[in-house]
Amino acid sequence: MIAGIGSRFLALTLDTLIQFGVGFVAIVGGVFFSGAVSAIMPKAAIWSFALVLLLLFVIYFGYFAIFEILWNGQTPGKRKVGIRVIKDSGRPLTPAESIARNLMRIVDILPTFYAVGALSAVISKQSKRVGDYVAGSLVVRETSFNELKPAWQTTPNRSQDVVAPLGSANLSNEEISLIESYLNRRYELDPDVRFRMASEILQRIAAKLTVPADSTWSTDQILEGVSVERRANSRFG
Repeated sequence: MIAGIGSRFLALTLDTLIQFGVGFVAIVGGVFFSGAVSAIMPKAAIWSFALVLLLLFVIYFGYFAIFEILWNGQTPGKRKVGIRVIKDSGRPLTPAESIARNLMRIVDILPTFYAVGALSAVISKQSKRVGDYVAGSLVVRETSFNELKPAWQTTPNRSQDVVAPLGSANLSNEEISLIESYLNRRYELDPDVRFRMASEILQRIAAKLTVPADSTWSTDQILEGVSVERRANSRFG
């Protein structure tokens, strides 16, 4: 499910509070450091000031990119709210894509407090800000795998009757989460995007699965079967 503007704003607010806290500590530390350096080397004070400015830039823009790279599309605020950044295809963002996405915050924040980004998200059917268009990304809402009964399971499907192990135990929680995210929002996608996303997900996990070579299941049915099997084994937390 695509995350709405409200949940994204809440996550941004939480992240901004963290940034302010870290930035305040950096400024206070920088003032003391600059004072100590200027007492010894007066001409070095300007370089100390420049270093503090650079650190503040990294805190503001690097914060999001660093966390999204290390936490697979999440910042502390996003994790608290339960949303995550992924590619349009469903795969995680590469470090370069995450950096490009977050550098575009320079545009999104104009003219004040993300006015351009908010307008872009309102106009976009997928709530994309400018950075999302540049990186080809989406912000999706995560729901606990155990708490949610997927909509696609309400209709009987041959993939729900798993007759042989498909190897779901070999998949990581992130891979299962990726499959579940796709299955729950696939009908919101254009047919070509849906087909490409399903194929890319299956290619990513195919080596870990034990699908019979003569299987006639479609890509969607295989992903459904893997999800059903994992749920039945209750191994996803």
